[in-house]
Formats: sequence, structure tokens, C-alpha cells
Amino acid sequence: QVQVVESGGGLVQAGGSLTLSCAASGIIFSINVMAWYRQVPEGKARELVAQITTGGSTNYADSVKGRFTISRDNAKNTVFLHMNSLKPEDTAVYYCKMNMRTTASMIYRDYWGQGTQVTVSS
Repeated sequence: QVQVVESGGGLVQAGGSLTLSCAASGIIFSINVMAWYRQVPEGKARELVAQITTGGSTNYADSVKGRFTISRDNAKNTVFLHMNSLKPEDTAVYYCKMNMRTTASMIYRDYWGQGTQVTVSS
């Protein structure tokens, strides 16, 4: 059974920092792209915050460029999101998504974590 579990969310004041972690466990052959999304409770679609490829190439939403940094530890099947200069509008549930191959076939599929709440107070 493959699991993806986020941790590190919480309450922080505006201007503060927080680091989220997400680890995949189970039988995993390889992981392609790792990404962080966030969703505001009002039912809006999840938006891509940042993603990182196996080779380390990164992509960020314009709203977080220069403030957030995504990194990964391939040996530990883990991805991190380092968030600095947090703003109240960063408040959301943050989800981790990993594109993984978990069987002997060449098929990759997306696995999502359960989400972790980040609340930034003004």
C-alpha cells in the first residue's frame, strides 16, 4: 500500500516562515514529478504552488516566486516546501502530489496526500 503523508503545517504570523514535508512510503519503483498544491476552503480548484522534476528543475506559481522554495530528497522519497515571508493570502490547505511508478509496469500515476493546513495571521 503506497502512502503519501504531509507534515509541517500550522499557524504562523505574517512575515514568518514554515517548512512543509511530504514523504511517500510503500513499494515505489520511481518518482517523477513531485509537487505542492493548495486549496482555499471556499471550494476553489487546487492551484499549483510549485513542482520539481527528478533532475531538479523547478516551477513556481507567480504568487510565491521569490518566497517559496521546493526541494526533494530522492533517497528518502520526500519533497519539501520552504515558505518564507508568508502572507495571509497564503492561508490554505496544502497538498502534496507525487507522480510515481509503483508496479513493474511502466505506468506512472498521481498519488495525493491528505493535506495539511497552513494559516497565516495578519
